[in-house]
Amino acid sequence: MFHASRNRGPSDSSRLGRLRRSNHARCVRGFGSPIAIATGASARVRGNGRVLASVGVYGVVSYSVSQRTQEIGIRVALGARCRDVARLVFREGLILAGAGIAIGLGGAFALTRLLRSLLFEVTPTDPATLLSVACLLLAVAAVATFVPALRAARIDPLRALRYE
Repeated sequence: MFHASRNRGPSDSSRLGRLRRSNHARCVRGFGSPIAIATGASARVRGNGRVLASVGVYGVVSYSVSQRTQEIGIRVALGARCRDVARLVFREGLILAGAGIAIGLGGAFALTRLLRSLLFEVTPTDPATLLSVACLLLAVAAVATFVPALRAARIDPLRALRYE
């Protein structure tokens, strides 16, 4: 049994050595290049930015709903439909997101000289890029506003009027 495994040794070890060298070279080329590292870091920063934007919008709108519980309860007690209350909260969240997008676009246009050296094959005022980012942030804000809007629509007027 020991001799059988020993007979495969030289051919397997040379093949294993070549495999290790080629895998090492592939890893160094694919993951060690500065462009790959910068791309990965940029993707992580973009992802973190989206998460922070959605959590921020959710937090502000949710806080606004909790502060306006009595007002929303009065609206519901006076006959406002759930759909109207949800639309009110949703609209306010999107107005907040629209204001943030407008300020962000203004800042992007103001900082074009600094951004020009950091961009690759895209101009700082590229309309397609700016429009796609604005639409993405508006969609993230819409999703983040949806939960507080539903919660506001389901407020019980009796509990809301007792709420301090």
